[in-house]
Amino acid sequence: MAEITASMVKELRERTDAPMMDCKKALTEAEGDMSRAEEILRVRFGNKASKAAGRVAAEGSVGINISADGKTGTLLEVNSETDFCAKNEEFVKFVGELAQIVNTANPANIEAVAGLAMRGTTAEDVRAQLVGKIGENITPRRFVRINAKGKLASYVHGSKIGVVVDLVGGDEALGKDIAMHIAAAKPKALDASGVDAALIDAERRVAQQKAEEEAEKTGKTIPAEILAKRLDGTVQKFLKEVTLLSQPFVKDDKQTIEQLLKSKGASVASFSMFTVGEGIEKAVVDYAAEVAAAAKV
Repeated sequence: MAEITASMVKELRERTDAPMMDCKKALTEAEGDMSRAEEILRVRFGNKASKAAGRVAAEGSVGINISADGKTGTLLEVNSETDFCAKNEEFVKFVGELAQIVNTANPANIEAVAGLAMRGTTAEDVRAQLVGKIGENITPRRFVRINAKGKLASYVHGSKIGVVVDLVGGDEALGKDIAMHIAAAKPKALDASGVDAALIDAERRVAQQKAEEEAEKTGKTIPAEILAKRLDGTVQKFLKEVTLLSQPFVKDDKQTIEQLLKSKGASVASFSMFTVGEGIEKAVVDYAAEVAAAAKV
């Protein structure tokens, strides 16, 4: 069995907000598998244990550029080491300009962005000059370029969350409302068909384990047909929560996004959302320890 280290316990604690001892027990039971341990804690503590899934772990900014006709758009993430850098005027200008260049040039992937023409040289040269000037590492991380079936709408929240929506029908105000809703509600897909099967399987497993624990505590076996309905109900509830069309509209929770779109004679062909630092582990710096170490030297 894999050794359960203090750092593993700390990471699981940060992911789930569960007590340290419970984190250690879950890791032991899961034989060091972090994802499995998180599932175990979700069985014990409910959805509180999934809070870190959306936790931002790095700094930087998103940039959006949409063509004048609303038919092509680019959503770009550029990372920096600190929020101070992300707010720097020259950094902000670089991100916006790079998003425009990517939208126009349509590079094959993020690696190809470095060679794009920019300010009489290349995007990589401009980036390197900016690194030298600001003194922080700056890295274009990812982008998505959208060709619209309808017309693109966008929303950026505090430079950290960027959304682009392909709206068919409707108007500019509706497009902005939908984009703002996505930034707030963070759907994982447009509808159930777009949700990762692994996420659905995880929800079903958690519900199964909760049912088994309930049966063990009460000493009563749950009939197979009732259990099947319970598991299906749990999955359906999860899908309603994480799919855009099923979510209650944040500005009017008496109607779903699907109902709102229908009332406007519109539909959403697709959407893309970036949250800065999503999935990146951010180093925690102990400045007091650094100063103490420097003082000893």
